Amino acid sequence: MTLEKRDYARMFDLTGRKAVVTGGSRGIGRALAEALAAHGADVAIVVRSTVDRAEALADEFRAAGRDSFVIKADVADPADVTRMAEEVDARWGLCDILINNAGIVLPGNAEDYPFQSWRETMSVNLDGVFLVSQAIGRMMIRQKSGSIINIGSMSGRIVNWPFRHAAYNVSKAGLHMLTKCLATEWAEHGIRVNALAPGYIRTELTDEVLREHPDVVANHWAKGAVMDRIGSVDELAGSVVYLASDAASFTTGEIHTVDGGLTLR
Repeated sequence: MTLEKRDYARMFDLTGRKAVVTGGSRGIGRALAEALAAHGADVAIVVRSTVDRAEALADEFRAAGRDSFVIKADVADPADVTRMAEEVDARWGLCDILINNAGIVLPGNAEDYPFQSWRETMSVNLDGVFLVSQAIGRMMIRQKSGSIINIGSMSGRIVNWPFRHAAYNVSKAGLHMLTKCLATEWAEHGIRVNALAPGYIRTELTDEVLREHPDVVANHWAKGAVMDRIGSVDELAGSVVYLASDAASFTTGEIHTVDGGLTLR
């Protein structure tokens, strides 16, 4: 008796898969969109304002033979999300991969934090993930398959310091629980739902902090991790490709932390 030889390389192949990435024009979202396209996926890039950057990225994907297009939509607006899902359905008739990446950070001390800022944070970081997952989830339920990956944060597990952003932390903790709830409810439909929880990652946003508060990056962010540094967007790409692919066919409801060991201590 001979055992069947498994093609492990093809387990990570996303050729022909249809992926939607919110907030996919820059930073972490852009890197994740590029990673999916590099492994063969067609990619729809959803942005609220950075349409020109998203179109330039879609042009790159199309030049590489992928079907890619841009949808301008606010993930916190139910009508926009409905329209977004309708555009995806009209173009592809299905969606295999959803990356809920769109998010905002509005720092401030809790004692005088504007309620409007609290609500805005929740509306994008938590309500938006629910709305987009619900809209695309209906498509996945119809096709009896799909992988949803929510971009959470180590901030959903710890209180970041020295900056104050309770609203952001709470929104990411809620996103982690939403991930587990959707994974439980939708497993019967063949849908996997996981979250990626990055640590401190070098992006345009963290570059601003680096310029204004280099001591915070060096003495708090980098030294907080056992690897003594912050990460790069490229170091998140493999995790998302794994979670989106058949290699993760038995993985759901997980919060996959990539933080250089910061939450170990």
